[in-house]
Amino acid sequence: CPPLGLETLKITDFQLHASTAKRYGLGAHRGRLNIQAGVNENDFYDGAWCAGRNDPYQWIEVDARRLTKFTGVITQGRNSLWSSNWVTSYRVLVSNDSHAWTAVRNESGDVIFEGNSEKEIPVLNMLPVPLVARYIRINPRSWFQEGSICMRLEILGCPLPDPNNYYHRRNEMTTTDNLDFKHHNYKEMRQLMKTVNKMCPNITRIYNIGKSNQGLKLYAVEISDNPGEHEVGEPEFRYIAGAHGNEVLGRELILLLMQFMCQEYLAGNPRIVHLIEGTRIHLLPSVNPDGYDKAYKAGSELGGWSLGRWTQDGIDINNNFPDLNSLLWESEDQKKSKRKVPNHHIPIPDWYLSENATVAVETRAIIAWMEKIPFVLGGNLQGGELVVAYPYDMVRSMWKTQDYTPTPDDHVFRWLAYSYASTHRLMTDARRRACHTEDFQKEDGTVNGASWHTVAGSINDFSYLHTNCFELSIYVGCDKYPHESELPEEWENNRESLIVFMEQVHRGIKGIVKDAHGKGIPNAVISVEGVNHDIRTG
Repeated sequence: CPPLGLETLKITDFQLHASTAKRYGLGAHRGRLNIQAGVNENDFYDGAWCAGRNDPYQWIEVDARRLTKFTGVITQGRNSLWSSNWVTSYRVLVSNDSHAWTAVRNESGDVIFEGNSEKEIPVLNMLPVPLVARYIRINPRSWFQEGSICMRLEILGCPLPDPNNYYHRRNEMTTTDNLDFKHHNYKEMRQLMKTVNKMCPNITRIYNIGKSNQGLKLYAVEISDNPGEHEVGEPEFRYIAGAHGNEVLGRELILLLMQFMCQEYLAGNPRIVHLIEGTRIHLLPSVNPDGYDKAYKAGSELGGWSLGRWTQDGIDINNNFPDLNSLLWESEDQKKSKRKVPNHHIPIPDWYLSENATVAVETRAIIAWMEKIPFVLGGNLQGGELVVAYPYDMVRSMWKTQDYTPTPDDHVFRWLAYSYASTHRLMTDARRRACHTEDFQKEDGTVNGASWHTVAGSINDFSYLHTNCFELSIYVGCDKYPHESELPEEWENNRESLIVFMEQVHRGIKGIVKDAHGKGIPNAVISVEGVNHDIRTG
């Protein structure tokens, strides 16, 4: 059975109850698998449910709101930088009225399940036989001696059909798109690309941009009416996903998008036909296939928060790009500086290009791809939050870790971010519960990267300062690795935004710079009054 949805927030805060809580920020509503504590681990947002007392009579319970066949429990300790708390053993009880409880038993009495031995790695326990009930309660029996009773959990269960309950039927999201809703490993991803290419040979092309550390090719699919060539005046767009190998929803959304566009093109959907005929679209679903492989082997609920995030050699691709921000800002601050740095197309520093720089092969492949194709707009799909982040991602003042740091094109970036967020089914929903600690409602589901948390060498900042391409980070869901059964709903949540965002590539003016003989001039600099960031012709 799939997870009930403590991690995905399908289970609301009102469905979680506990015997006691240490304080509000450690209440039952925080006892969700993989939830992350705030930096301050403060009164509101902390990293687990923690009982107010340490005795064997504490419990946390989930009200599934309908009869459910419970099959298993997954537990974690408390997410915290400062303290170590986890439950080492527990009982499981079920009830139909939340008054009379029955413990899970075997021949020798109540089953005591083995819990965690540290705070982050999820531990799965299957019930000896599935039990049907509405409520399920976890009763910790022992815990880490130097800590206290704290846990995060997910419950596995199949809701039973309830013909009387109109409420649930109405709230179940279904999709009418006939797509392949499953998690695709590397081989299956490659196969799916071939299938799409076979269905739509005239508008698709498969190519690779390089190899991963373990030698897996980084495959991309191009969708355009003349695949394989750049047409004058036709903008180039890219989506990439999976820079963090464990954030897999983006990868599946890109694979669904390529199937959808092929099907709709064949069906003659005018909107999609128009988009494909006027745009050259590149879809790169897995930037870090080695990391994905690790996460895939652990599976949807058991990888924790970070298994497979980094490349094989331990690099975070997302901020492995050259830090051009510092070069630009230093040169702006020192008015008389010898080295004038241009305000765009800033060259990559020599140290970064040297053999022994700590740069992933995957990062180098992406840079080569960004330099080769004249992209103008891109989105990199990430996970673990629900927000669109726009550059700069790096704070300009050296003494701050969070500070709104706009680019000269801030108004354009804010619009681009809003175009995705506002068309997503949940991102701008004011009633939505925050994923972890940040509530992005005040800016309508968008955030300036640096005002959220600063990073140097991000793909967005690099793309903006080194190429013509405006790139944003799109965080597509609280759960980095949703269960397969969630994919149709996630596709519905994101489908419209994925298309609307691509359509934004046609905003603004475009044109050609020619010489007196009508021949195109490459690398001509184009400045816009009032915007201290030029672009160049291809």
